[in-house]
Amino acid sequence: MILIISILFVLAFILIAIVKFDIHPFLVLFAAALIYGLLAGMPMDLIIQSISEGFGGVLGSVGLLILLGVILGTFLEKTGGALVIAEKILSWIGKKSVNLTMMLGGYVLSIPVFGDSTIIMMNPIAKSLAVKSNRSYAGTMIALSLGAMCSHSLVPPTPGPIATAGILHADLGQMIFWGIIVSLLTLIPGYIFVNKFVSKIPLEATIETDEEANSRKEFPSAFKSFLPIIIPLLLIILASIANYPTKPFGEGSMLNLIKFLGSPVIALLIGALLSFTLPKKLDKKMLSASGWIGKALLIAAPVIFITGAGGVFGKMLQNSGIGTLVSEGMKDANWGIFLPFLIAFALKTAQGSTTVAMITTASIIAPLMGPLGLDTETMKVLTALSVGAGAIAISHANDSGFWVVTQLSGMTVKQGNQSHSLGTLIMGISAIFIIYLISLFVG
Repeated sequence: MILIISILFVLAFILIAIVKFDIHPFLVLFAAALIYGLLAGMPMDLIIQSISEGFGGVLGSVGLLILLGVILGTFLEKTGGALVIAEKILSWIGKKSVNLTMMLGGYVLSIPVFGDSTIIMMNPIAKSLAVKSNRSYAGTMIALSLGAMCSHSLVPPTPGPIATAGILHADLGQMIFWGIIVSLLTLIPGYIFVNKFVSKIPLEATIETDEEANSRKEFPSAFKSFLPIIIPLLLIILASIANYPTKPFGEGSMLNLIKFLGSPVIALLIGALLSFTLPKKLDKKMLSASGWIGKALLIAAPVIFITGAGGVFGKMLQNSGIGTLVSEGMKDANWGIFLPFLIAFALKTAQGSTTVAMITTASIIAPLMGPLGLDTETMKVLTALSVGAGAIAISHANDSGFWVVTQLSGMTVKQGNQSHSLGTLIMGISAIFIIYLISLFVG
């Protein structure tokens, strides 16, 4: 009973501190871990041990991955490579399928780039396509935002999914494989929602100048722009396949090479190095503390430290014996894959940050994987995706992404709730339903 009361208290503490008092999630999660350990009556030396093991263990597995992913995304953003990718997708699909183009463009770009940045970068394209096709600007903008939100929550190397996979010890190759399948299927109801409802919202776009067309000659080629994304994903997936019991690539030096190159740190390092080829001329200032690398470090640092604090919280829960308690309490219940979804859903809706919701939920769920029957290799991956599905929704006034969408497009708050917020709810529920169906066959 003490453990249950303690965890309910610290969860309430986390929500109130972040939402009402706007305290940084790192401080909140770290303080919550300490408070929980003391309330649960854990020995002082075990509390200290949990802090060291939790922080160091999680950062050792995911800290570099998050940093390398952010560096890759920063170079794509700064060089215009992200816009090149978007326009290439547009050329493949055609301007008649404007909403589909924007949704897939936002989806692809949000794999290496933060969701908010993706929306900001692609907004000029969403606006110009709305004007050229004489369609509602609301439709193109929400198609973009929903596509970005979907991959941002479900497909590594976005920081949230990487951190979640690391905390839950889910195979990153399988996470990418199933994350792509789940997220692409999730786009279908989102696309229907945009076409049937959002496109009817009257919102006109106006364009004053087209400066992008004048500067496009400075952009990298589509081939170079895609490489930093495609190569790491392929290497990680190949390494995951190489680890199958059937040994599809045989054994020996070739197998070792594939596993080395496909290890997440090496694969993302290769992606980051490939992104250095995107500038027309790689200036040493770009690699300085005040340059692009410095900016990437500033972006990555909060995510890395929040992840570490989440690891401390998770390890404190684990060492307190909460797993045994849940095992006894839930032995006759069948929450399964839905529990991580519900926790992430509640946290995202309450405090706004997708990444914080995913890291916090993964930290809570990690010690409960066994009792919930989610500790097989495949179920670890599906559990991580369940966390991501919950963290998609609901994006509303406490989420920076909501304000990026509404302020850039000129939507009212009411229109934002009717389109962006409702769209994230539809996609979150769709995603967990898809994950559940997959778990029936492969779990």
